[in-house]
Amino acid sequence: MSLPKIDEKYFTNFLVDLLNIPSPTGFASAAIDFVEKELSKYKQLELSRTRKGALVGKWKVESELPPVALTAHVDTLGAVVKEIKGNGRLRLSRIGGIQWPTVETEGVWVFTSKGEKIRGSVLIDVASGHIHSGPDLPRDDHHLEVRLDARTTSEAETRALGINIGDCVAFDTRTEVTQGGFIRSRFLDDKACVANLVAAIKSMVESGQSPVRSVYFLISNYEEVGHGAAAGIPDEVAELVTVDMAVVGKGQESDEFHATLCIKDSGGPYHEGLNKKLRGIAEKHGIPYKTDVYPFYGSDGEAFWRAGGDVAMSLIGPGIDASHNYERAHMDGLNATTNWIMAYLLES
Repeated sequence: MSLPKIDEKYFTNFLVDLLNIPSPTGFASAAIDFVEKELSKYKQLELSRTRKGALVGKWKVESELPPVALTAHVDTLGAVVKEIKGNGRLRLSRIGGIQWPTVETEGVWVFTSKGEKIRGSVLIDVASGHIHSGPDLPRDDHHLEVRLDARTTSEAETRALGINIGDCVAFDTRTEVTQGGFIRSRFLDDKACVANLVAAIKSMVESGQSPVRSVYFLISNYEEVGHGAAAGIPDEVAELVTVDMAVVGKGQESDEFHATLCIKDSGGPYHEGLNKKLRGIAEKHGIPYKTDVYPFYGSDGEAFWRAGGDVAMSLIGPGIDASHNYERAHMDGLNATTNWIMAYLLES
């Protein structure tokens, strides 16, 4: 069986559009809306929302086999306003594992509770080089601040702009697609994998092919804080494939040009039997993949396991360089992941 053709132009356009929708954990509803609108084009899918706002799509087929599920998350790293300082600038509290040194000088949007957005930049609080000669301060919650692009020099003036404690702060993605097939952007983790799922569904529908058994697709919205897929996957599901980024860097086997099967991460090993099945499917279809171990990593699938989910569970995904930093992927690894998803659904 040959796999359906991937529409790379569609994949790239969808991913870029999704990356440009700010969606820090807790503020991901606009991104969920975008994915839901896209998936609503396919009558094969029954769409619903969980109570905490995740998107669930069910592709029902006639089969005696129990359903399977795949999940990817649309929420990203970000921050909220922790303090409005006396000089009118903002101190932040991080959402997820954003690394402060990687976002110093980055542009941000502050989304007020009244629905407005105000531009700003992340700076060290002794940023002026003509006053502070080479400050050697840690880049941390205390020393980094948001300088607002508004006329404010006091807490009162900033509050008058409509900014309050707890307002969402979203970092610029700086998304760029290169002629050599690279995509570089913040938050490819895990919007690239959401694009993998959507592109796989599109290709299968347009080719007239269906999964061999019913499948649920969960687009979660709280993964970066550890409980995204803890709910939303029905009890009838027998296997869960989590689609999330593969770690690329020193000491890792993964690279940007392959998909990767994670054998173990910080939460322990994944399911041996399902891993074996996924390896066999990849090898049958000539899908370029590697296996790896991620030392500082947790997944939505593990959140489901910890919540009592009784499924066989594996983790696959494209290699992403510089995770939780200024990330980069390549179409070779992205295509390999999309193909692996389709092959799994068409054969397992």
